[in-house]
Amino acid sequence: MRSEPLREPLQQRAEAASLAARLPALQLEARRIAAGIVQGVHGRRRAGPGETFWQFRAYQPGDPAQRIDWRQSARGGRLFLREREWEAAQAAWLWCDQSPSMAFRSTKAVPRKLERAAVLMIALGDLLAGGGERVGVLGQDERAVTGKTIPGRILRALSTSARLDPAEHLPQARIPGHARAVLFGDFLERPEQLRAWLQPRVAAGVHGVLVQVVDPAEETFPYDGRMLVEGLEGDGQRMVENATQLGARYRAVWQAHRASLTEEARRRGWIHLVHRTDQPATTALVALWQALALPHAGSA
Repeated sequence: MRSEPLREPLQQRAEAASLAARLPALQLEARRIAAGIVQGVHGRRRAGPGETFWQFRAYQPGDPAQRIDWRQSARGGRLFLREREWEAAQAAWLWCDQSPSMAFRSTKAVPRKLERAAVLMIALGDLLAGGGERVGVLGQDERAVTGKTIPGRILRALSTSARLDPAEHLPQARIPGHARAVLFGDFLERPEQLRAWLQPRVAAGVHGVLVQVVDPAEETFPYDGRMLVEGLEGDGQRMVENATQLGARYRAVWQAHRASLTEEARRRGWIHLVHRTDQPATTALVALWQALALPHAGSA
């Protein structure tokens, strides 16, 4: 079970350059995928506390008088209020794990985990932008924005992000309170690490989706006989004498880890999705879009 390990700085820079070179093609793939599900996608904008003007609406008994727009009211011959968009509930913050384990692929028949995560992140950005929603990239943007610049912002983030310390597979950048977050990664850290990361953010009203991108071999461990296992993040090498025997134990541990992640997310109002790189990206994007539409993932 080998891949090209990224243990040295030069190798890491080469991998970053390789991803940057692939980004234009990945963006085209992302646009094609997003276009396949764009029908029925509508913005989920709604009124609430915020700074951005959304729309005028007719005054109703009980509305605060200070919100009356007298200029618009004079034009229309009746009272109108200015409504502002609820920025907190409509800000979606995206992040992609670029640590070395995301470079893994078991065969050339499937994309690297990082490439698939990038496609999903760009496609989601396209959909959110088309729906008129605000999007920010964790660690890159100071505030979430709307408009056609969103995919470009995601591309720049993916091409310029410094690689994380192997121990940091979760974003350390602050997520604004009452926002949504979508994290793409393999989430191989221990569930207690995820729990410690989620607790303060959930306390601040942040909800969202964990999109776990995995290689099919990571789930099935389809190996037998004698094999050399090499870690991607300074884990060293280990000779396995009986891969078939190890496989049964490995699959049990993997399923337990996956169930633990799902439970940790569920307890805190988050959603855990699993996507295998040998499956269509469209399937994952549809599931992600539906997850964001659920109350606990899409509202404060």
